[in-house]
Amino acid sequence: MKTPYQILEVTAGADDSEIRQAYLQKVKNNPPDADQEKFREIQAANESIKDYRSRIRYELFHEQTLDFDALLDQAFGTDQPRQIDHDQFIDLLRAGVEAIELESITIEPEKT
Repeated sequence: MKTPYQILEVTAGADDSEIRQAYLQKVKNNPPDADQEKFREIQAANESIKDYRSRIRYELFHEQTLDFDALLDQAFGTDQPRQIDHDQFIDLLRAGVEAIELESITIEPEKT
């Protein structure tokens, strides 16, 4: 599955104007009357990363499938139930984790 960045042919560090220009060029080269499916793919990609908030949301909750257990095993060196603190949990979310098996993880509340 292609990422929105790949579909629009921009880097992850592209700013709003670069993404907008890439989107407009893609729409120009792939009008809706030529290929509806391709046009919808381009529009969805643009919606996912068109501005700062959209990119943050995409980066945290994108649909790319990751092997969460393998990620945890690599991070903690074990396949036993793990206990992670709030900061570790946030780091895992930022790494693009989509789903969490809560029955095998204990999340400690944030210390105040």
